[in-house]
Amino acid sequence: MPASYTFSASWVTAAPMAEVAATVVDLEHYPEWWPQVRAVVKLGPDTARVLCRSTLPYTLDLVLDAVSREAPVLEVAVRGDLDGWVRWTLSPAAGGTRTDFAQEVVVTGALAVASRLARPLLSWNHHRMMRGCERGLQARFQ
Repeated sequence: MPASYTFSASWVTAAPMAEVAATVVDLEHYPEWWPQVRAVVKLGPDTARVLCRSTLPYTLDLVLDAVSREAPVLEVAVRGDLDGWVRWTLSPAAGGTRTDFAQEVVVTGALAVASRLARPLLSWNHHRMMRGCERGLQARFQ
């Protein structure tokens, strides 16, 4: 039985919106600033394979397909260990750019089975990954 997850996070990034957008759409360079993104391989102009691992000893193998590469809404379709979408919505804010992250995914297989018992732990793991994203994106512009 599949399990679904909805995540969101928001913060202000101390950089102009155009610079934040350029960084977010540049998947190949995520490992330079987002510690939990372990590897990215470009598969085509709008497609990349991404390996992610947060605190738990489990690496997600994902394929991301660009849906929107134009700010203020940047979105990818996700397939692989997770199926769904990730959306970044950017807007001007005092001190830089408000960065709103949203994700809706469904998991199947072993991860769905684990969700039955460890859902709070898996949600915590995702929260840790997003803290790494926020901190890495902030540091990218310092």
